[in-house]
Amino acid sequence: MNIIVCIKQVPDTEAQIKIAPDGKSIVKDDIKWVMNPYDEFGVEEALRIKEKSGGEVTVISLGPKRATESIRTALAMGADKGILITDPAADGSDAIATAKALAAVIKGLKYDLIFTGQRGVDEDMGLVGATLAEFLGIPHLPVIVKVEVGQDGKSVKVHRPVEGQTLVIESSLPALVTAQKGLNEPRYASLPGIMKAKKKPLEEKTLSGLGLNPSEFGEAARKLKIVKITPPPQRKAGKIIAGDSPEQKAAELARLLRQEAKVI
Repeated sequence: MNIIVCIKQVPDTEAQIKIAPDGKSIVKDDIKWVMNPYDEFGVEEALRIKEKSGGEVTVISLGPKRATESIRTALAMGADKGILITDPAADGSDAIATAKALAAVIKGLKYDLIFTGQRGVDEDMGLVGATLAEFLGIPHLPVIVKVEVGQDGKSVKVHRPVEGQTLVIESSLPALVTAQKGLNEPRYASLPGIMKAKKKPLEEKTLSGLGLNPSEFGEAARKLKIVKITPPPQRKAGKIIAGDSPEQKAAELARLLRQEAKVI
């Protein structure tokens, strides 16, 4: 079974994010970049299916040269090869343009199943998976926590949580699955895996090399434009409840909740 995983490189969730002077972007200097956490679930699931059914896992990303690091991470986990679409004209592209570039690569490959993260933790849109499936003309199975490939290798059954219940969906292949937390626990790359990753094929492509028009990509071509980024409001300082005994503290807490917070 041939499986494709589309990944994105994003700022580490523990990194300190600062708004750039233009008010529309973030300061990217000295930020640690990592694979999008939801994409890690997709990589892990692809590897598990490969280990069970055989086949090949290809990892694809659109981004600057540094995105190679995230692809190498996936290769170290066990993926077989990587493809990076890197082009200055693509900087700042929105979800539609990103999906268009990914589709241009994927259309030239043989595949049975595609994984993406259900959303990116940077712009938090959750649009690339659905848009990519539309460009490829294949079923889109979103926010999935369990994947079962049919024994014939021609169908897939997935579980999607909905309002306290589970929606079970069956689909023919090829199909696209967006991975959600709970699908699996991604493995760590082993030292032998890291060494092997250095020798695995990683191909770079440009927009024009894929037959795409660079003018349809980048900040100027965005359909959804970022007008302004603002930091979250600063939290008020917490209050420590004083008292000589637990009973006094509990009584004071109840008073504050009733008179000041007005929640009881």
